[in-house]
Amino acid sequence: MSFRLTQGTFSYLPDLTDEEIAKQVQYALDRGWAINIEFTDDPHPRNVYWDMWGLPMFDLQDPSAVLYEIQKCREAYPNHYIRVSAYDRSYGRQTIALQFIVHRPKHEPGFHVIRQEVRDRQIRYTLHSYATDRPKGERYVD
Repeated sequence: MSFRLTQGTFSYLPDLTDEEIAKQVQYALDRGWAINIEFTDDPHPRNVYWDMWGLPMFDLQDPSAVLYEIQKCREAYPNHYIRVSAYDRSYGRQTIALQFIVHRPKHEPGFHVIRQEVRDRQIRYTLHSYATDRPKGERYVD
């Protein structure tokens, strides 16, 4: 059984093709949302601080610039998760309106659940990413 990380919009669908990514980026651009590309080798659901690939892209009209940057990020970090975020600044603050994974490592080791009994027989669960058993930068190297 293989693991598949499910975070963000479209997470339960098969991986998007570049053409499908371009359509989603165009959707965001049509609404005036700023695009950001991020990457990580620690995909824990609570890890919201992924590394940024360059600066956020404001005032774009054509998704090809975003696809170009996605490809450059894929080349630089082939064994990382890469996601696209679209920020809606119309509310006076940055709010993520759309976010989806555009690249993932070939092998996704997954998570294991740590179960802990605490006072009054309460049960607490914690997720631990198998990837973080290795040092940063070596987590998805075959």
